[in-house]
Amino acid sequence: MLEAADREIRLGIWKIHILHHAAAHEVWGTWLLAELAEHGHALSPGTLYPALARMERHGWLRRSGKADHARARQSFRITPAGRRLLTELRREVAELYDEVVRRRR
Repeated sequence: MLEAADREIRLGIWKIHILHHAAAHEVWGTWLLAELAEHGHALSPGTLYPALARMERHGWLRRSGKADHARARQSFRITPAGRRLLTELRREVAELYDEVVRRRR
């Protein structure tokens, strides 16, 4: 289990990862849980689904279709606002990578 401070920082990384995949194709909870786990991020549904809901409220993701019931699979795609944000984040992540990993100023 992650400490609160560690989880808070990683939540931003997870959201960037979600936006990246939602830009390429529809994504849904169980797929995202498996995809993030492949990269060493063990999220619980209790962490992922509220994050998806917040991303939708911010206008970065759009839910595809209506679910028949609460546990039905709900797919998401990136919105134009989400694409603009992802473009900015890619630039910022590249700059951060150069500074932190490559140790360039």
